Amino acid sequence: MRLTVVGSAGSLAGPESPASCYLVAGEDADGRTWRIVLDLGSGAIGPLQRYCDPATVDAVVISHGHPDHCADLAALSVLRRYGPAKDQDLAPIPVYGPPGIDERFLQVAGATDRHDLEPFAFTPVHGDDAVAVGPFTLTFATAWHPVPAVAVRVTGPSESGGDASLVFTGDTDRCDEVLDLALNCDVLLAEAGWAHSRVNPEGVHMNGTQAGTLARDAVVGDLVVTHVASWVDPAGTLELAAVAFGAPVSLAVPGAVHVL
Repeated sequence: MRLTVVGSAGSLAGPESPASCYLVAGEDADGRTWRIVLDLGSGAIGPLQRYCDPATVDAVVISHGHPDHCADLAALSVLRRYGPAKDQDLAPIPVYGPPGIDERFLQVAGATDRHDLEPFAFTPVHGDDAVAVGPFTLTFATAWHPVPAVAVRVTGPSESGGDASLVFTGDTDRCDEVLDLALNCDVLLAEAGWAHSRVNPEGVHMNGTQAGTLARDAVVGDLVVTHVASWVDPAGTLELAAVAFGAPVSLAVPGAVHVL
């Protein structure tokens, strides 16, 4: 299983990175490569094409309906309906997200009818739901954010044999549901939208310390910090996260590949 960071900027696309978007890929027993996109935030569809044909991905997970996490679903709809794959009679792409994410997509897309929905098969997910996508199992937890939001655990084939697990928090304040989801995962991709702020409003984001303590308490293998705004120097956030985690951490940067 391989995690490629496509975009990691918090709140909006930055000059060096699109907003939230991550590509997970892995092979099944027959050697077929399966690809899952975690979030399609603003600006992500362009660089995603460096790594795959977005029109043929096997599933998309949308953590919640803020534009920096879902806006480029509209671009993917356009690509499927008018791009090179339009005559390939492709099946709708499964899209998993919190209830109402299909209606939120229509709002963001500015759609006047439901034609834009045709490339997708939306399935609402709740905490403790699980679905299979090829060799992967996706397990969801309810996140703590101002709008309906989910975190996801992706379990799939390890490059070294057996299974590996990745947990993506989406946007969330620290909560027990996400902690339980992250227990003993190999890689925790954790948001730190409050960066190195010491005082945070509840129920929105984590800061570096909270991301680090979440990783420590969940006994994860590696912590990758993401969703730091492009105008914030991430050094302070990474320092707080590393101190709390008790081990080195890395920053999610576009193009980085993490092999599990």
